[in-house]
Amino acid sequence: MNIYSKDELSILREGGKRLAEIREKVAARAVPGVKTKELDAYARELIEEAGDTPAFLNYRPDGADYPYPAALCVSVNDEVVHGIPGERILEDGDIVGLDFGVKHKGFFTDSAITVPVGNISPIAWKLIEDTREALMRGIGAARGGGRIGDIGYAVESFARPLGYGIVEILGGHGVGHRQHEEPYIPNIGRRGTGPKLMSGMVLAIEPMLNLGTEKVMLGKDGYAWRTKDGSLSAHFEHTILVTDSEAEILT
Repeated sequence: MNIYSKDELSILREGGKRLAEIREKVAARAVPGVKTKELDAYARELIEEAGDTPAFLNYRPDGADYPYPAALCVSVNDEVVHGIPGERILEDGDIVGLDFGVKHKGFFTDSAITVPVGNISPIAWKLIEDTREALMRGIGAARGGGRIGDIGYAVESFARPLGYGIVEILGGHGVGHRQHEEPYIPNIGRRGTGPKLMSGMVLAIEPMLNLGTEKVMLGKDGYAWRTKDGSLSAHFEHTILVTDSEAEILT
């Protein structure tokens, strides 16, 4: 697990700010009638115009048969994460997860947001808002001297009583020198368990909540995870810096 220096953190802050600005611009383009590949093209254009590199493009995770073919993951409705953008047209009432990363001066940041497409149902809105809140609960538990299990406990203790399916086989991770680093950060857990959190660690925390079952399945493309019962799913993610007090959100 990496502890980042003052100079490295300065670069990560720059990259995280750029990623956050691009994330909001791309999210604003998620409207009815737009193809998911158009969102990907826009994200890639903005990243490269800034002189940075799309972190996901051609990235090959462990176990993948081929590199990821886009700069942006676009996950619609029952797609939990890692939806590959293409010809699908967004429709009024959809919800869409936008997940991507930036490599800035050699360092990586990662972020995701779920947004409404046009007019969505009240239950879909609540799912989005509650998943965003679950992320903030997880971030609030990330403090130097604590444990990774504190983060999962914070997410789980908020989301479980609300009846959501908490995706258990996917979670957050360290980030910085590489797109994915140790430690793995599950969205369930027990307080006081797991690896120790130390000031200077950089983490990507990312709860995924489903309206139905927590069970998910991997699609035929080898990347997109879907809810097993076809229910809606939402996903939020920030890259954060662990400190001895409140975590600093970099994205």
